[in-house]
Formats: sequence, structure tokens, C-alpha cells
Amino acid sequence: MVNSAGPLAVPPSRIKRIAFLGTPPAAVPSLEALLAAGYEVVLVVSQPDRRRGRGGRTIPSPVKKAAVELGLTVSDQMEDLNQIEDLDIAVVVAFGRIIPSPMLQRIPMVNVHFSLLPRWRGAAPVERAILAGDSKTGISIMALAEGLDTGDVYSTETVAIGDEVTAEELTAELADRGGRLLVETLQRGLVSDGGESLAAPQEGEPVYAAKLERAESKVCFDHSAVDIQRRVRIGRAWTWFRRARLGIEKVRVGLGTDSGRPPGTIVNVAAESVAVSSGDGVVELLEVKPEGRRSQPVGDWINGARLEVGERLGDEPDSA
Repeated sequence: MVNSAGPLAVPPSRIKRIAFLGTPPAAVPSLEALLAAGYEVVLVVSQPDRRRGRGGRTIPSPVKKAAVELGLTVSDQMEDLNQIEDLDIAVVVAFGRIIPSPMLQRIPMVNVHFSLLPRWRGAAPVERAILAGDSKTGISIMALAEGLDTGDVYSTETVAIGDEVTAEELTAELADRGGRLLVETLQRGLVSDGGESLAAPQEGEPVYAAKLERAESKVCFDHSAVDIQRRVRIGRAWTWFRRARLGIEKVRVGLGTDSGRPPGTIVNVAAESVAVSSGDGVVELLEVKPEGRRSQPVGDWINGARLEVGERLGDEPDSA
């Protein structure tokens, strides 16, 4: 997201010296692609180190870790960009902080966004595309501008969304393709010979990808089997079972129709799957994560839990 009140800085016709702003694993392929293409990355800015884990150990962001391994100069202060002379552009990929308008007016900035803008502007474009059942998404290379992902677009690439692809898998594919598309776009140039921008305004009705709320990870078995599968595909899905949280890592839509049982009822226990009634049929659990334990195939869970047909998933502990 960007706050801007004046004209944006115009990129030069030839680009060599670049600053990079990014934080999560999905930003690393773009950084690596820039270096592989011969661009000089003079500074990497990433989020500050965070305390993680039981020991409270300080851990750098994935982008900082990669940048240090590559021998690049790293900072967690955007203001350090102002100290760099002859900076051509800054590339922003999932940075996670607002760029102040004075900086936008001094430094041309290009953003790699994981959607086909203007559909899915915002924080969770991959997850929202899966939840909505979109058949395709893509990458947009755009000029960073005022508002939430509202900048003009230099180039796009469409990527199909498979029926079973997870958000993690799709993000990894978009990240790899995004790095290649970024380099191709920079090599073609961002301005014409006359100095005019080669980016085009976004066309179509904007759709916003709000950040996922924790409650959205809970599986509601009265929803359709397809909706349940989509929710599991975005990650961290869970439900209640025997008064404890049960993570649901992988499912498939069952072949059966309406089982006649209340949603959430176990209707069949097989060697490698557990069929549970949904709002319109059945969904088969394939991988789960019992509370306090690691992810495991359902076959292992069955052996330890001694499941019975007729048991319910989804009941709150105080109503079980």
C-alpha cells in the first residue's frame, strides 16, 4: 500500500542500479533473477529480524537471509534508500510496509504483484483467487502508485489454477515466473524513446483481496465439499474433533452424493481416507495434524485414533 500526493518519479531509459524491497520467500526469486540478469542490486531492504520459536531466537526474513548469502548490503530502514547515489529504480515484492509519498516522488518503483490486476488487489491475492474458485490468476509488473495496487501495468502473465493446487504451490510458481517476467520487462524498458511510460492503466472492475482472518481457516462442514477443499488448499485449515483441534492438511472431493448424515459426520473409514459428510456430499480427509503432533497421512491417524463411523467433526468442545 502506498500514500502519494505528488507526481511519481520517472524511471530512466536504461536501468542498471537497483534497490530491492521484499520480505517473504516469494520475493526471493525476483531478487535472484535480477542478479542473474546482471543488474547491480546496491541495497536490499527487508523487515526487521523477528523473534520466533519457543526460545525466542531472532530470525532474519527470507529475503534478508538470501541477500546476506549473496553478499549484498541489507537494511531494515527504508530511509537508507535516500543515501544511494545514481539509483535507477527500486523493485518491490511483498515488502509489507507503506512506501512514503516523498520517496515515491524521488525514486521510481516497480512492483511484482501476484494477480491479474485489477482483480485481487491487496494482501492475499493467491488465497482469495483459490477461495473464489478462479480458474486463472497471474503476475502483474506495475508502477507503484497512490492507493492499494492501483498503479499502471507494464506487463502481465497468466497462470492457470489447478483444481488441487495449494496456495503454497501456486505462490511458488507465481514467484518463479514473476522473477522472469520482471527481468523481461526491465530489459524491454519502462519508458519510450520519448521518455513516456510504457505502462497502461488497469482495466476492469477492481476486486480486493483482504487479509485472511484467523476464523476463515476453520472448516465448516455444512459448506459444499468443493468449498471445503478450497479452504484446505489455502493452508492452516482446522476443525474440532474429540474436544481438540484437528488440522486438516489435504482432502479430496468424494465421489458420493448426499450421505443423508448431518454435516461433519464420519460416514466411512478406509485404509487411507476418512469420508466425512458435507453440505452437498462427502469430503475425504487424506492428511491431518492432530493437536500437538506432526502432520501425518490419515492412515496413521486412523490406527492411533480408532475412528468410528458416526463420530462428528466440527462440534465445539463445550457442545460435544
